[in-house]
Amino acid sequence: MHFSQLGLAPEILSAVAAQGYTTPTPIQGQAIPVVLSGRDLMACAQTGTGKTAGFTLPILQLLANKPRSGAPRLRALILTPTRELAAQVEESVRTYGANLPLKSMVMFGGVGINPQIAALRRGVDILVATPGRLLDHAQQKTIDLSSVEILVLDEADRMLDMGFIHDIRRVLALLPKKRQNLLFSATFSDEIRALAAGLLHEPHYVEAERRNSAAELVRQTVFPVDRERKRDLLVELIRTHQWPQVLVFTRTKWGANALAEKLQKAGIEADAIHGNKSQNARTRALSGFKDGRLHVLVATDIAARGIDIDELPHVVNFELPNVAEDYVHRIGRTGRAGSPGEAVSLVCVDEHKLLRDIERLLGRSIEKQVHPGYEPDPHIRPEPIQMRSNAPRSGGRAGSPKPRAAQPAARGKPPSRPAAGAPRSGMRHR
Repeated sequence: MHFSQLGLAPEILSAVAAQGYTTPTPIQGQAIPVVLSGRDLMACAQTGTGKTAGFTLPILQLLANKPRSGAPRLRALILTPTRELAAQVEESVRTYGANLPLKSMVMFGGVGINPQIAALRRGVDILVATPGRLLDHAQQKTIDLSSVEILVLDEADRMLDMGFIHDIRRVLALLPKKRQNLLFSATFSDEIRALAAGLLHEPHYVEAERRNSAAELVRQTVFPVDRERKRDLLVELIRTHQWPQVLVFTRTKWGANALAEKLQKAGIEADAIHGNKSQNARTRALSGFKDGRLHVLVATDIAARGIDIDELPHVVNFELPNVAEDYVHRIGRTGRAGSPGEAVSLVCVDEHKLLRDIERLLGRSIEKQVHPGYEPDPHIRPEPIQMRSNAPRSGGRAGSPKPRAAQPAARGKPPSRPAAGAPRSGMRHR
């Protein structure tokens, strides 16, 4: 299939071709015709499948087919769980709408609200926003949602995990009853299906690939190691194998900070990215990591949802996630667009149950390797995993983190720009 077969306007096809793409990914090939038909859509798509273009391209087409008269009015609203993802989605809108007379903007917290108010006054056709800041504008009556024709909930599963359900419901109450709704989620848990039941009208269902499948091009390895020696082993692996670019996952914000400081003291350029960082600090760290100035980026699961990097060679699970599905999302950051990748997990005795949950989800065991000099002490007993909540409380407002013991992994709970020279068979990162 070619993009020209999907019924997209020449202006959009030209913008797609300018990015070097000719063939849609499976999710794009399925979703674009449904959105163009005006139907509601429920789409299951893993990270890196090209889902963003699966809704941005047809939205641009639908709006361009009905030219506006006068100043722009808000006609399409795209909600995302994180600032980074919002910025990347809006970049996608601008990239593919470059030849169209449509205005877009991105809106999130952590930055001044006045420039956003000024942009809204000038008029916007397409808005990409996080729920909290959108509701701030609604409360101040600086935004008009009465003309929204298309609503997109992107990464709906993560928005529920982050406690945004009440914010989402408040937003829905402000929108016109008659509109097209598009819901994208990496998993279809009971919570997601309940949300969809109250949101979507006779939706068309599409699924890009087998749920919770791990990237086939990713080599997965587990290194058993004592909990107190993980940091030293990570430094050893980075130096020994001369890894050029490494995305490292921790469970907590303070753990990410501590690990980044450890790596810096070892002479490795590293920084942490998480919800407590200012937006400028997060943008600066991500930019440095993408262009190679930063060797290692340490991230929490929530902060990493907006990270999309072509040909990222290495992902390290410094700590295994409490929810097995998040492991799949983590390692899906590498092995993209036909490029091989490697996912390494440093597993201590405390995490054996989490590892079993992950292997059960994958349907196979992961290769184990003991690094010489880092053999686990068989006499060390497992301890409860202490962590601090990374998720804001209900409504998306961050509360004071309190240590708590990790709970057993729960079932059913689980965002890009192509780099120069990247393979161009399908828009994997949009």
